[in-house]
Amino acid sequence: MGCVFDLPALELRIQELEQETTEPDFWADNDRARRIMRQLTSVRDRVDTWNEMRDTVRQLSELDELLEDDPELADEVRQESGTIAGRVEQLEFELLLDGPYDENDAIVAIHAGTGGVDAQDWAEMLVRMYTRWGEQRGYEVALLDRNEGDEAGIKNATLEFRGDYAYGYTKGEGGTHRLVRLSPFDAANRRHTAFAIVEVLPAVEDDLEVEIRDEDIRVDTYRASGAGGQHVNKTSSAVRITHEPSGIVVTCQDERSQLQNRATAMKILRARLTELKLREREKEQAALKGEVTVEGWGSRIRSYVLQPYTMVTDHRTDYSTGNVAAVLDGDLDPLIDAYLHHTMGDNAPAPQA
Repeated sequence: MGCVFDLPALELRIQELEQETTEPDFWADNDRARRIMRQLTSVRDRVDTWNEMRDTVRQLSELDELLEDDPELADEVRQESGTIAGRVEQLEFELLLDGPYDENDAIVAIHAGTGGVDAQDWAEMLVRMYTRWGEQRGYEVALLDRNEGDEAGIKNATLEFRGDYAYGYTKGEGGTHRLVRLSPFDAANRRHTAFAIVEVLPAVEDDLEVEIRDEDIRVDTYRASGAGGQHVNKTSSAVRITHEPSGIVVTCQDERSQLQNRATAMKILRARLTELKLREREKEQAALKGEVTVEGWGSRIRSYVLQPYTMVTDHRTDYSTGNVAAVLDGDLDPLIDAYLHHTMGDNAPAPQA
């Protein structure tokens, strides 16, 4: 394990980060200081995990001679060995998440698509699904922006997932999600199809490859709408930032002050520009290989059918599960793992759940 996960390199990285925290002006830049402290905590946790597992493996090895005379102990050792093996497999899998931003936080934007009020309700269902998934994984989930629907649901919302490998795990969720069900908004109780679009962006604090110049952006303020307290519709706290070279427009109205909304909008803009650069790089690499690329976030990736049968199907991996309720309640790991294994070279269809 020490060779595969290069523990000496991680321990050296801890020393380097600890040295940075001792600098006299370390807390002069709060954002940089927080990033370094979080990095330090993450690397320490990883080293501690491996040291604990290594100690456990040694203890299990020492018990090997006693197993024949104690069947109960043998069962306990087998169970503990299985737990260790599963954890090793998970950490080995994280080593494959080696993209430039895979370890970063993730920003997930959800937009209601075709389908009217059903699509807006479907977008809100996806917000709930991803929020529950993030909480189950131990991520900190923050609502950055939310635009209420006309009758129900939402027009769009933006979530941030803060934690190790958040972008690596969520990056495959970008695309069009399709829902088929009996519409609760149809008096005739007919079956409707609704669509929602999910965008996944890497959260980046500072990236030398992405420069946002003051002269390239236009900032507009306006009064927020929807729920949010007394400040709504009374002060121009909502912010719209237009990045003129790319045409990207970002809005934020969920925070209570214009300053907070501007900071959040700039974070989302930087994430969108980073994701745009990633897509351009992928297109260039595909062109060199003679491959045909499809726009990732605009293609249909998954269907959730509630009527006339229940089934969730990922169209990229053919992974399916009939437990739609569990998926909508945040049980996304099997779908996410199947996609990541698929993209990492395991092209065999994932097993049916």
